[in-house]
Amino acid sequence: MLIIDKKYVLDIAKELLEFHSPSGYCFDIMNHIESLVEPLGFAFETTIKGCGIITVPGKDDSKTVGLFAHVDTLGAMVRSISKDGNLKFTLVGGPITPTLDSEYCHIQTRDGKRYTGTFLSDATAVHVHPESRTLSRTPENMFIRIDEAVKSNEDVRSLGISVGDYIFIDPKTTVTESGFLKSRFIDDKGSVACLLTLLKAFKEQNIQPNYTTKIIITTYEEVGHGGSYIPEDISEILAVDMGCIGLDLTCTEQDVSICAKDSGGPYDYHMVSKLINLSKDANLNYAVDIYPMYGSDVGAALKGGNNVKGALIGPGVHASHGMERTHINALENTIKLLYLYLTRH
Repeated sequence: MLIIDKKYVLDIAKELLEFHSPSGYCFDIMNHIESLVEPLGFAFETTIKGCGIITVPGKDDSKTVGLFAHVDTLGAMVRSISKDGNLKFTLVGGPITPTLDSEYCHIQTRDGKRYTGTFLSDATAVHVHPESRTLSRTPENMFIRIDEAVKSNEDVRSLGISVGDYIFIDPKTTVTESGFLKSRFIDDKGSVACLLTLLKAFKEQNIQPNYTTKIIITTYEEVGHGGSYIPEDISEILAVDMGCIGLDLTCTEQDVSICAKDSGGPYDYHMVSKLINLSKDANLNYAVDIYPMYGSDVGAALKGGNNVKGALIGPGVHASHGMERTHINALENTIKLLYLYLTRH
């Protein structure tokens, strides 16, 4: 059975979470991932729109299996600059906007400057605004306070800040002694860490997948088209993305989630059944659930016209698109299922 380096997966997750990478701004983190992969001896290529493809030779090259995970996160962008020198923002992806109130951020200018700031409600102070506790936290009722001595639109523009500049939300990553990883954007950097840990284990333990495998790290999943392009030789794809927790779902922060159906419809019956049977036989902590308000890179690939079949697994993540949390056990169970899928498939 695969030996998993638990410290490595948590260290890599923390490392990835330190990079700001909202959809469309993934250059730095993709360069870093390439630097981690190349010493392991696996080929790495970059697509035109910035996705990464890692090729792992298999025992049999009669077909190619694709694994997807996305490194892009939620974020924001400058929508306008107010007369008094604050920023209005538009969301990149779908963060839960009320959780942004009072969060620290960075504003990245097109000429490479970076400034700090804070997301705030228009009713900033309880001693001033009678509606400070009740005003709806939406982009229309919020702004970003820049940590610079600015009093006007012109002051802000003199800093080099313009409409269309990215706004990075601080992730606040923490690993607890009890094994919890809590941070914004575990969706989906936790899964990317699982795949990188698996690659390291393949190299060090001389393991080869049954079929040629291409790991595709996408950069636009949070806005819907991350996996819309895939190499033509791939015939089946497995997305590795977060598992949902709450309501009538059975997934926990200890489990690997197997999604039977999401907003795009059912996943491939035979692939899902295989993943369930592999989990049962190996006594993994797993859950099978349906996610009606969820989409993945598999859906993007199918909508892109690719003639493939697909499935979805991933570590259980609590409070998705807010202050997220998972556990090392969920990451470990995800890595184990990936290993079984690739070597006993």
